[in-house]
Amino acid sequence: MTLETIEIETGPRPGAAVIWLHGLGADGHDFEPVVPELGLPAAAAVRFIFPHAPVRPVTLNMGMRMRAWYDILQLGGGAEDEAGIRASQAALEKLIGIERNRGIDARKIALAGFSQGGAIALQTALRYPERLAGVLALSTYLPLAQKLEAERAMANRDIPVFMAHGSSDPMIPLERAERSRDRLAALGYAIEWHQYPMPHSVCAPELADIGAFLVRSL
Repeated sequence: MTLETIEIETGPRPGAAVIWLHGLGADGHDFEPVVPELGLPAAAAVRFIFPHAPVRPVTLNMGMRMRAWYDILQLGGGAEDEAGIRASQAALEKLIGIERNRGIDARKIALAGFSQGGAIALQTALRYPERLAGVLALSTYLPLAQKLEAERAMANRDIPVFMAHGSSDPMIPLERAERSRDRLAALGYAIEWHQYPMPHSVCAPELADIGAFLVRSL
C-alpha cells in the first residue's frame, strides 16, 4: 500500500523530514496549517509529509466508511485490529524508505501523529530498524502494548518520545495515555510528557512545545 501524501517544504533542499499522521475521519490536510505555527528557525529546511489514511469501514461508527489507519472495535480499549495496525505500520515504513531514497538520513526523520495516527507513529518508530530522530504521540495511546517488548528495535531504544494529552479528553481518557506512558517508561524509553487543559485536540502551547522538540531532535 502506497499512501497519497501532501508535502510542505520549509526551505530548499530539505535535510530533515517529519511524517505526520492525522486522526480518525480526517485527512492529510488536517495538520497542514500547523507548519507555520511551530516556530521553526527560518534557516531550517524541513519536509513535512502528511499522508491520507485509506478509506475503510469503522466498526465503532456502525461500519461507516472513512479514512482510518485501522478499525476501532470499541471505545476505550479492548480488542485491537492488529492486521490493520500492522498494515499501516508497513505503509509508514514505506514512506520512511522514500525519504531515505531522497537522501535524508534516518536520524533526520521524525514521526508524528494525532490520536489513531499517533498510535501508528509509536507502533512504527519503536520497531523501526534504523535510528530515527524522534516520535510525537499526540492525544493517543500505545497500540499492541503487550507485544512491544519482544518486537522493539534496539536502534530506537533511546529515541526521544514526545507524548501530549488533554486533561479533559473524552475520546481517549488521560488515564489511558498515562498507562501507555508508564509502560514505555518501564521499558526504558525517555518520555517527554506534556498535559494541557484541552479536550481531544491540539492547542497553541502544545504547538510551541512540538516546535521546540523538533528543533532539538532534528
